Amino acid sequence: MARLHAESNGTAPHGKSKYNGRLRAGCHDKRGSWGADDSESGATAYALHVSKLSTATKRLLLGRPFRSDKLGHTLLPKRIALPVFASDAMSSVAYAPEEIFLVLSVAGISAYAYTPWIGLSVAIVMAVVVASYRQNVHAYPSGGGDYEVATVNLGPTAGLTVGSALMVDYVLTVAVSISSAASNIGSALPFVAQHKVLFAVAAIVLLTAVNLRGIRESGTAFAIPTYAFIVGMFLMLGWGFFRIYVLGEDVHAESSSFTLNAEDSHLYGIAFAFLIARAFSSGCAALTGVEAISNGVPAFQKPKSRNAATTLLLLGSIAIVLLMGIIILAQKIGIVYAHNPEEQLVGAPEGYHQKTLIAQIAEAVFSGFPIGFFFMAIVTALILVLAANTAFNGFPVLGSILAQDRYLPRQLHTRGDRLAFSNGILFLSGAAIAFVVVFGAEVTKLIQLYIVGVFVSFVLSQTGMIKHWTRHLKSETDKSQRARMQRSRVINSIGLAMTATVLIIVLITKFAAGAWIAIVAMVAIFIVMKMIRKHYDSVAAELEEQEWDGVLPSRTHSIVLVSKLHMPTMRALAYARATRPDTLEAITVNVDEPDTRALVREWEKSDVTVPLKVIESPYREITKPVLDYVKRVRRDAPRDVVTVFIPEYVVGHWWEQILHNQSALRLKSRLLFQPGVMVTSVPWQLSSSAKAKPLDVEKTAGATRRGYDTGEK
Repeated sequence: MARLHAESNGTAPHGKSKYNGRLRAGCHDKRGSWGADDSESGATAYALHVSKLSTATKRLLLGRPFRSDKLGHTLLPKRIALPVFASDAMSSVAYAPEEIFLVLSVAGISAYAYTPWIGLSVAIVMAVVVASYRQNVHAYPSGGGDYEVATVNLGPTAGLTVGSALMVDYVLTVAVSISSAASNIGSALPFVAQHKVLFAVAAIVLLTAVNLRGIRESGTAFAIPTYAFIVGMFLMLGWGFFRIYVLGEDVHAESSSFTLNAEDSHLYGIAFAFLIARAFSSGCAALTGVEAISNGVPAFQKPKSRNAATTLLLLGSIAIVLLMGIIILAQKIGIVYAHNPEEQLVGAPEGYHQKTLIAQIAEAVFSGFPIGFFFMAIVTALILVLAANTAFNGFPVLGSILAQDRYLPRQLHTRGDRLAFSNGILFLSGAAIAFVVVFGAEVTKLIQLYIVGVFVSFVLSQTGMIKHWTRHLKSETDKSQRARMQRSRVINSIGLAMTATVLIIVLITKFAAGAWIAIVAMVAIFIVMKMIRKHYDSVAAELEEQEWDGVLPSRTHSIVLVSKLHMPTMRALAYARATRPDTLEAITVNVDEPDTRALVREWEKSDVTVPLKVIESPYREITKPVLDYVKRVRRDAPRDVVTVFIPEYVVGHWWEQILHNQSALRLKSRLLFQPGVMVTSVPWQLSSSAKAKPLDVEKTAGATRRGYDTGEK
């Protein structure tokens, strides 16, 4: 316990204390134990003034902030909403057929005969899911999507399960799409192939910056490449089928002359059925992104539900046509796509590099027209990069809703400068970068974790919608409305049956290959969100259950911390006196005997009427002696409120902040935990902080007292 040195020879004139007794010398910063130069306000000045460069950079990258009443400016028309929300589904079309061919290659070329049927099965499931989600969009237009449907109809636990599943799926959407883009671009640019992780991280950072500008701006930026991909795909498929069926030309892929060694050509019965099921589950990657529109309904222009449903129908129609077109044309031109090209392909030239499925189709269809081939290669790579944009629009909205329900930190609920959910965007970016780094941007590793989450949400959402229609049918009497509801319930029932079947197949075929990691991540997120909700609930209960008793403190005891007798100290004393406390005193901590003696002598010679007390600090500490003294005051008078005034400098340059320590910041952080103690910072603006002053501040009477030192003599 630090010792308090009060006067020993009576009270000095004007209430000043006399400092008698021997002081223990100690080494410390000669500027004093705390005070103006030890303050937190240096950090505040740094944020206000020195951050001009960072603010200018932020404005350059993100643009000017939008007022809240300009939210309508960010809403999307259908022509922009389609590329914003369709890029994930479109990118899935680029690699889902490829995954089907890869899985079937294990059984040899003969297994390719099943590709159209597998593709058709995937297309049917997609059509049913799209039809089901159109019901969701009309029934729940608030943007909660699967989470809201499950929460309202199945309870908070089911809703939280959907929320955790979708969060994992969104993160993996970014990681898989960007990693796939890195692989595709790396096949043409060796540098990217050698630095896939670096490229993927840079691409995620770039997407983050674009989305932070606002969803309308990101949608406009992504519209051109997305539409270019769609148009390019339709041109490629249309020209390919025209050459084959109308012109009667023989169109062959470069790999059509190769033969394929089956890794296991003796698959029969259950084993072969398992292979077909695995190919089907891989092809179902084409369904990812369908749910994004139901989660992003608030981003649409009015009428929101109708525009979202129309966009969803367009997305599903385009995706189904492209999926089936790619599979049929790839089979027609004889593409041989191997899971292990080096060992399986026979007849390939030495050093042969297996191109992607889209690249082989484009090369065959646009033979003699290399511009067409390069155009498809470029737009395919772009769409794979932009596929992550769907997650950047869906995840922040979902995070905002979960935060509003107190399952995630409140910071995720609010919009940023550009009316985008900036914190959610940054959170998604950080999580995706972590997955990319951990898995080395390898698509083959990440793809095994994929689509589990989205099908979990599909199943629970369809179950919730069935319960939704059943509940409303009990009270609806209008025949036309009942017919509509019954039709919607049938659609959702079919959707439940199909998505549940796919989920079971996915879990069986992919669990051991890595899907278990996604499941573990979902469980971890579920538990964390439960804990966050428990914390918020306990805080709310604690604050609401206790009633204010209306009892005022008996007395107020004010303490001014002093390191030197200078202008900041005088201002702190004046302000403390203006609060009219019952008791007012100044204290200093003895960490350097000569400095403390000099302060006491100066104090006694001044006309300051506030008594000064010196606290001994044998170990040259500052925080603990002050805390002990404040505790002692509180213990002697428990019903008193103690107010501690700390004079602080306000500096204007970052290097000035470095030159001053943070003793006051540490002291204030400790005092905040003391019951019945208030902490007041009294700033003193130095001349270097002049730029922080209002532009109309002039040298007027009282300017110096208020801390506005203009530097005039």
